[in-house]
Amino acid sequence: MATRVSLVTPQPRSWGSGARKRLLGGAMAAACLLAAVPAQSQAAKNAASVGQWQILANQLPLNPVHAAVMHNGQVLMIYGYSGNFELAATWNPATQLATTFPTTYTMFCNGMVVLPDGRPFVIGGTLNFGAPYTGLNLTAAYDPTTGVFTNQASMADGRWYPTGTVLSDGTVMTFGGTDENDLTNNTVEVFTANTGIGSWSAPVTANWVPPLYPRLHLLPDGKVFYSGITDQSQFYNPTTQTWTVCCTTNFANTRNQGTSVLLPLRSSNSFKPTVMIMGGSTSDTAPATNTTETIDLSATSPKWKYGPNMSEQRIHLNATILPTGNVLVTGGEVYSENTATASFNADLYHPNLGDPDYGTFTSAGANAVPRAYHSNAILLPDATVILTGSNPPNVAYEKRVELYQPAYLFNSNGSLATRPVISSAPAASIRYDSKFTVGTTSAANIQQVVLMRPGAPTHAFDMEQRLVGLSFTAKGNTLTVTSPPNSDVAPPGYYMLFILNKSGVPSVASWVQICAASGCL
Repeated sequence: MATRVSLVTPQPRSWGSGARKRLLGGAMAAACLLAAVPAQSQAAKNAASVGQWQILANQLPLNPVHAAVMHNGQVLMIYGYSGNFELAATWNPATQLATTFPTTYTMFCNGMVVLPDGRPFVIGGTLNFGAPYTGLNLTAAYDPTTGVFTNQASMADGRWYPTGTVLSDGTVMTFGGTDENDLTNNTVEVFTANTGIGSWSAPVTANWVPPLYPRLHLLPDGKVFYSGITDQSQFYNPTTQTWTVCCTTNFANTRNQGTSVLLPLRSSNSFKPTVMIMGGSTSDTAPATNTTETIDLSATSPKWKYGPNMSEQRIHLNATILPTGNVLVTGGEVYSENTATASFNADLYHPNLGDPDYGTFTSAGANAVPRAYHSNAILLPDATVILTGSNPPNVAYEKRVELYQPAYLFNSNGSLATRPVISSAPAASIRYDSKFTVGTTSAANIQQVVLMRPGAPTHAFDMEQRLVGLSFTAKGNTLTVTSPPNSDVAPPGYYMLFILNKSGVPSVASWVQICAASGCL
């Protein structure tokens, strides 16, 4: 069943005419960006305090509306527009080149997550362009090994602007989006992958109507938290298939095209879940807000509390978790798709795990290219971040890629910091609540071991990013690490494993796969 609802999201517009190698999965090649691309002029002393921005030499051949980082170290980018633009591409961080290929259907404005076996999974797309925009019920999975999309089982109804969420059992929950009849799809469907085309559960109708691209997060108790963009938060219980009203934001209005982040889950505080929402506007024509709010979902009666303000008002912003656990906030604009009001200041949020309400923002420098509607920020396996895309009304799409090298990669004099190196990591998949070893000659100087689920951002929301901090002991050149306690804390799939030294400098990531004893399918 689908329900008609007035939309507050801006409408898309038509734009005319060996073992070591496996461990890094392409991440070592990504590290070459730091050495191979000369940085733009910036005082060396600032690099150590705010990081360093640069525009990469090679431009993109498609509009990267949705992207996902894969365990081969490359980035899958999907345009999927109608006509001659039903394209996807794989972008190689080492060469900065994108290789394009056709999609199997019109995947424009889809949802996308990464299945436990490492295949990006595309949910829905666009049936009709223009007034109205309507959704397709098609889905597809991309195999990073063969480089091929294969259509999977179709959903009961179409979805344009849907959200996908990988659940603790490795299935994929989808919610929201506009169907083929221009109605908001307020059913939950769950996809189970297999060696064939997979299958979908029967739709379960919610007792409320979500916005497009609802902001959803899997919590450490197995429930799913809806954090916006509307002011009323909800919990979804996948077992009982029911929604429960939680609480109302202090902003008490729509945070249209604002963002939401599940802050780092760490063993040191029993994986306490805290969600942070930032920016957005009350309508397409209203100015964006610079406010943020956080909510401690471990509390008996969770309540939203205002956090610190960002340096600028932002709609269409991106928030990217870094290996340190800090959150990089980039891009956006004050008025929707008005690049004259673009936000160039990058903010770095430092969570206070004891009390996130008292986290702080510091400067992360400033990027150079306006990043508005259809822009993305993506953490790479070498711990750098790229900004891509944007198509304001007067630009078909933004072709330039910007690279951000965070301050943790620099010494106080602006030279590159010495990074810890992972010499070995598990080649076989890791089981929950177990021990595994990581080799490094820096073992005595390691302060953090983190798993990061690679991102899959679109439309100011990352459907996949997740940081899980793990406990460990060091002896000789070996770290003995305790894996996540269960799949609620870390749903099955591929993760980037980072080690960070006592100065907060991260390694290049090694890829590891976490699975239940029964496997990852």
